[in-house]
Amino acid sequence: MLLLIAAVAAVAGVWFQGRQTPRVTPTYVALGSSYAAGAGLGPLEPHSPLLCARSINGYPEQLARMRGLAIVDMSCGGAVTQNVLHGGQFFQGAQLRVLTPATRLVTITVGGNDVGYVGDLSMLAARHTNTLFGRLVRLLWKGPKSSADRHYGDLHSALVQTLRLIHARAPNATVVVATYPTVLPPAGSCARLGLSDADAATMRQVGNQLAEVTRSAAAEGHAILVDMNVLGAQHDACSSAPWTAGWTNATLAPFHPTMLGAKATAQAISTALGGGKR
Repeated sequence: MLLLIAAVAAVAGVWFQGRQTPRVTPTYVALGSSYAAGAGLGPLEPHSPLLCARSINGYPEQLARMRGLAIVDMSCGGAVTQNVLHGGQFFQGAQLRVLTPATRLVTITVGGNDVGYVGDLSMLAARHTNTLFGRLVRLLWKGPKSSADRHYGDLHSALVQTLRLIHARAPNATVVVATYPTVLPPAGSCARLGLSDADAATMRQVGNQLAEVTRSAAAEGHAILVDMNVLGAQHDACSSAPWTAGWTNATLAPFHPTMLGAKATAQAISTALGGGKR
């Protein structure tokens, strides 16, 4: 009975958090998945949904401090484009529901979960371990998705639709799309990744295609592109100054941006915006 009460209370807590909408005037709105939310990068943003793992050190929060902007951060770990557009994640409404004509800046990083990028990276690394999870992965997982099953065309359409709706809801805003930063080296693998060379080759293609789809959608959706896939090419998880973590050197968020990577993304966006504080 106590377990049932605890479970109901937990679900009620998630529901309550998910149904809250920030009431402050949104000058800067951040949208996207865990790569924007800063999963694993320290203390969580106060009053944010716990399951979103939204850190005070994600690139949107760092950018807001850098530029002196009042931020409404709607990013959430695990989000796909449909969660940005329509909601449905942890009882939340659409991420872009907070946009208004008063919004002056919107940033977005999303799409990796749509195509199973980080999920497959993690499963591939896990199946090389001798943990219980690794054994279960080897037993039950059928392997990474095929290219056709990643539905890149659908992702492109969803991203373009998202950008058009952002422009419609926030017509006075500058819209910035940041690609996912580089995770894998240009060839081979390394111990930090926990991946074979073949695994890395498979997922390198996914990362490159994800970046290409994002670039194309940003151009079609009339957004500024900040291409962290290109800017971070010398800062993959195997490098001496990684902007992304691997599997073995990560804490809570394998294959996600490091603190250095989140800072680099914030700086790159600030440079793209030009000028001083806005």
